[in-house]
Amino acid sequence: MTSKPATARHLSDLARLRQVRDRIDREYAQPLDVDALARGANMSAGHLSRQFRLAYGESPYAYLMTRRIERAMALLRRGDLSVTEICFAVGCASLGTFSTRFTELVGMPPSAYRRAAADATVGMSPCVAKQVTRPVRNREASA
Repeated sequence: MTSKPATARHLSDLARLRQVRDRIDREYAQPLDVDALARGANMSAGHLSRQFRLAYGESPYAYLMTRRIERAMALLRRGDLSVTEICFAVGCASLGTFSTRFTELVGMPPSAYRRAAADATVGMSPCVAKQVTRPVRNREASA
């Protein structure tokens, strides 16, 4: 049986992890790293990474990059910005890292995604388009 202090500490950690996840969702375009997120949650970077992975199934960095890629997908579908502009708009500092991560998550490079998605979401409401086009990690797609 779990002691009350241990349960309270676990619930406190979960609340802080939720705050970290909410911060990533809000500030995805800002320069965020695990150390900064951990400082904001009053945790060590290692503890935050381990607990975040246990709670959400992926590291804080992977979650951040997924949010950035989701936003990039929406901007690519809109079509009025270049891939480089989108890379920087979503908070990535390197076009190469952005393109590599985009390809890993989406299965095609950003420019190919733009061409393929041009007509795919015509007539869909934005909330449905977001759900339909949500990136699926390659390892999840094969499961």
